[in-house]
Amino acid sequence: MKSIILHTISALALISATTSANAQENVMNDHTASFIEMPAASGQTDAFAEFLAGAAPLVAETEPGTKLWFALQAGDSLAIFDVFEDEAARNAHFSGAVAGALNGNADTLVDGGWDAGVVANINNSDVLSAKAPVDLYSATTATYIRLEAAPGQADNLAALLTAAGPIVADTEPKTLFWAALQIDENNFAIFDIFADNSGREAHLAGQVAGLLNEKASVLVEGGWDDGVVANVSNFDILAIK
Repeated sequence: MKSIILHTISALALISATTSANAQENVMNDHTASFIEMPAASGQTDAFAEFLAGAAPLVAETEPGTKLWFALQAGDSLAIFDVFEDEAARNAHFSGAVAGALNGNADTLVDGGWDAGVVANINNSDVLSAKAPVDLYSATTATYIRLEAAPGQADNLAALLTAAGPIVADTEPKTLFWAALQIDENNFAIFDIFADNSGREAHLAGQVAGLLNEKASVLVEGGWDDGVVANVSNFDILAIK
């Protein structure tokens, strides 16, 4: 295991050496995040999307600790992704005005209602590394990728993801925000946003994606095809705080 860790970190260090010296490291260190994907109730997709799109100003007005908040849509599936300055801010969000309004409307808007359609789908995580957001409100599309570490490889996968943020920041101008997340001991995720599909394509052809592709057979359960590509979820962005 130690040799794999050293090889991974060495490869990342080699890439980092080719980037500018002023890359920010550990952007959003100690921040937390959450991702909630929720199925719209039958016939309620448009109403649910309108509800989430209208929630962004309320988040901005009432949740100072919620640093980023995105309302997302992929067909009949709606989602929220947010980043908090700390655990206390995340707790405040889930007891806040938007969560309360969603709770009050979930029986109508969400397949499964509040408990089965919202609460059961909450994925809380810690931010391992990030590219600070740029041109935030020009973003139109987002990607969320769930990754499960291969047996015994959680530390190695965490090391790769932690080192990747500055590389994305220096080499991917069309990636407007990028975050690597740790959900629990063995489960991780990547969330990123782009102005358009050309930004997503550039990201998938970039250095970090290339290194993850190279290492996925060892680090990720299912390898590149079944463990990474199969878990890519693309969304349209409805609203941003």
